[in-house]
Amino acid sequence: MTMSVPERKSGSEGKEEESEDESEILEESPCGRWQKRKEQVSQGNVPGVESASLAMDTEEGVEVVWNEVLFSDKKVFKAQEEKIKEMFENLMQVEHPNIVKFHKYWLDMKESQARVIFITEYMSSGSLKQFLKKTKKNHKTMNVKAWKRWCTQILSALSYLHSCDPPIIHGNLTCDTIFIQHNGLIKIGSVWHRLFVNVFPDASVHGKARQLRDEQRNLHFFAPEYGAGEDDYAIDIFSFGICALEMAVLEIQANGDTAVSKEAIVNAGQSLEDPLMRFTQSCLRHEAKLRPTAHDLLFHRVLFEVHSLKLLAAHCLINNQYLLPENCVEEKTKSFDPSAVMAEIKHEDRQGVQLKYSHVSPLELDKFLEDVKNGIYPLMNFASSRPHPVPRALSLSQEQVETVKTPTPEPQETETRKVIQMHCNLESNEEGTKTHLSLFLKMDDKLHRQLSCDILPTDTSKDLASELVHYAFITEEDSEKVAGFLEDAICRHRVRALASGSTQ
Repeated sequence: MTMSVPERKSGSEGKEEESEDESEILEESPCGRWQKRKEQVSQGNVPGVESASLAMDTEEGVEVVWNEVLFSDKKVFKAQEEKIKEMFENLMQVEHPNIVKFHKYWLDMKESQARVIFITEYMSSGSLKQFLKKTKKNHKTMNVKAWKRWCTQILSALSYLHSCDPPIIHGNLTCDTIFIQHNGLIKIGSVWHRLFVNVFPDASVHGKARQLRDEQRNLHFFAPEYGAGEDDYAIDIFSFGICALEMAVLEIQANGDTAVSKEAIVNAGQSLEDPLMRFTQSCLRHEAKLRPTAHDLLFHRVLFEVHSLKLLAAHCLINNQYLLPENCVEEKTKSFDPSAVMAEIKHEDRQGVQLKYSHVSPLELDKFLEDVKNGIYPLMNFASSRPHPVPRALSLSQEQVETVKTPTPEPQETETRKVIQMHCNLESNEEGTKTHLSLFLKMDDKLHRQLSCDILPTDTSKDLASELVHYAFITEEDSEKVAGFLEDAICRHRVRALASGSTQ
């Protein structure tokens, strides 16, 4: 999906009037969280989407996209209702930092027609295609480091989709369906394109939707075998190769033709000044079986050039972030000694290996830590990644969905929020008969938790930690970390109290 903000009137008065008009709330979701506005955004060629408007998420305070699919025939809608619900429930389970988030959906039945409304993440900075055009217009060239980082993020998203069980094939990867945020984070959109083609055929949807495959200007993004038979991950790899090539040269010239020719693609590849960028040529092989996988490309030496010590230090920092003060990395990089050692491996029989702050800029370090947190740089590549538990219906064709019936399990409330920081405060009363404990847990969703209780001298630290964690309602992994942290804090407090009592 391609999102762009429409042009506004010239003049401050016209802008102010139109801004007020577009911010008017037209409709609210049943729960009241999502508020639809008048301002329209372009969704590209997602089958069945009749309109897409800017909306506000009143809980998070961010802009989102309000999408609508209209059914003029309620009988057609009723016949597909269960299939529609199943597809949207599955879409809400796709979770990856480099994939545009699908938030919520609901059905709206009226006398004359029916609607399916769904909320998606809004990418305010626009598509990768728009960014490349602006860069070329300003007579700039692509930075190799930025190119590598973008390729890695796109491949990370594709590897996630392809490692689902069964694999999810994007089938619509172009520079128009890839988005870039102001901080350099890449996100893939239109993941639901193939699903919508199956569930929302043009004949049953109000208003025919154009297929991106039929647009001449984007034909070169699609593999030679596209649509000829059963597609697999290789069509996404071919599309990635074209995207990576276009990112490197900023634009593949069509030379006046309606479509980009094979000759133009070859010439673009040969024009690359940096030979490292040519590694994507393996993605453009005519035979699908000869193309590499997204997982293999992620660990190609061109992209995965990370010092092992740097990688170990980053993983250590991310895994133990809850023990560190807030913004400790940011504060450290503001006033560090360039010659100071950041991490070190010591060897008894030979000289150790050191990583100094001067080896990397603060901005690059911050981006690298973010990538490690998002799973782009794993510690080991000895085995393929574990399949992600995405339901079968995500990758079934229309005919298969009609024949396969999957029982819907009862929803289970499982805690997925992460503890990113914790603080513990212990204060004893003057008599020393009891101690008041306060535990503050900072959560990744900003809905923090604070617990407190009184501790008697007869209480064991292990039992206290276990009881407090029980009422914290956190993940099993975090429970172990918090319990250990509490036990240690209580023991240290009692040791200090005993020492203080013995000196009086």
